[in-house]
Amino acid sequence: MTTTETPAPTDSGPTDGASARRRPRLLAAGAALLLAVAAAYGVYALTNTETPAKPPVPTAAVTYEITGTGTADITYLATSEQGTATHEKAATLPWKKTVQVPLGKSPVIKVQLPQQGGTATCALAIRDQHQQRATASGPYGRTTCTAPLPAESR
Repeated sequence: MTTTETPAPTDSGPTDGASARRRPRLLAAGAALLLAVAAAYGVYALTNTETPAKPPVPTAAVTYEITGTGTADITYLATSEQGTATHEKAATLPWKKTVQVPLGKSPVIKVQLPQQGGTATCALAIRDQHQQRATASGPYGRTTCTAPLPAESR
């Protein structure tokens, strides 16, 4: 008598094909998530307008000083990349300010006295070294102090 062995059934999960249907869904969900992350990064990369910070503009310390009494309109060059002027109307004298001026820009201070006049003297120093002094007097008297500021630092 010959016996034939029949292999015993194995438990390899549902036999209704549920796991076979789940696998493509998981792959599709993973692919969709990956695409969403890639798209979000792409949008960020295309819309990011931040530019690397520019190195600071080299400057030098400039001291402006006006002696006198009363008031005066004062215009002077101060810190900015473009070296733009700052204006103070009817500033009380005596007046003194130390600011940073971009190298290569000439520091300048302009003084204008009011209608009632008076006397005012401007002085300009670069890196604590006196450069120029000038005096204004009389009604609407004007004077200017300026000096060259080399483009390279010392």
